[in-house]
Amino acid sequence: MRKYFLLSGLVLLLFSACTQTRVKEHKEWGDIFEKYGVSDGCFIMRDNNHESIHYYNKERCTQRFLPASTFKIFNSLVALETAVAPDDQLVIKWDSIKRMPDWDKDMNMKEAFKESNVGYYQEIARRIGPGRMQHYLDTVKYGNMVMAGHIDSFWLNNSLQISADEQAGFLKRMYFNELPFSERSQRIVKNLMEQEQTPDYNLYYKTGTGRYGDKYIYWIVGFIERIEHVKEDKDAMNKADFRNYPYFFAENFDVPVADTTRGWDKVNQTRKDIMKAILKEYGAMPK
Repeated sequence: MRKYFLLSGLVLLLFSACTQTRVKEHKEWGDIFEKYGVSDGCFIMRDNNHESIHYYNKERCTQRFLPASTFKIFNSLVALETAVAPDDQLVIKWDSIKRMPDWDKDMNMKEAFKESNVGYYQEIARRIGPGRMQHYLDTVKYGNMVMAGHIDSFWLNNSLQISADEQAGFLKRMYFNELPFSERSQRIVKNLMEQEQTPDYNLYYKTGTGRYGDKYIYWIVGFIERIEHVKEDKDAMNKADFRNYPYFFAENFDVPVADTTRGWDKVNQTRKDIMKAILKEYGAMPK
């Protein structure tokens, strides 16, 4: 019963916190999920330019799940802020535990973030320590702020949980340097997230995959800058010939553990395809 009221409170918070914004449901986005064979998913986007929120599957957007590797965003911020990592070139030597061929070598943070190297970030968390990690979870108010179990697995063992709505809000705060971290730390992590850079848009995101119960959850969270090219008057104070318009998003969906019809590579691509299809349908990304 307590869990029900907490969830209801989150749903109300989503809308009560948006009294100056517009909130719109997009049931048609369900067709995109269905096209890719996903029956239990959600997508939420914050359009900063119009101060509006757009979503599909409200209940799931406000439901908390383990963040899995999307927590590398937060983990990186804390590591940089505490000088555990002086910069994104911090090399951590491979501990000789065989996990995946792409992970089983010495790596710096930039490489580890790109490859989503679990072992690297587990060592980062151990160096940060539970005291400092809990401090920043509480200060940022990251999800449910629960850090149970070992310091190097709490974002994987389903104790720490966060909703898609909270993920999008967290990324918006980071984009505008509004988190309780230095501008430098937030800038470095934003650069770590960059995936595509084109004349018309810049796309930043992080994926995450984890297991809870008999399901796998697949995350993709990030933001996109739509670039509009303008011609300023010669006397204008802003001489730049372009404008960046940001949109912040979070998507997740479940796949049953028993479903062996789709390999990891296929599902990994599916979450990216759904993300891009929705961003294009909305107009945040060129078609």
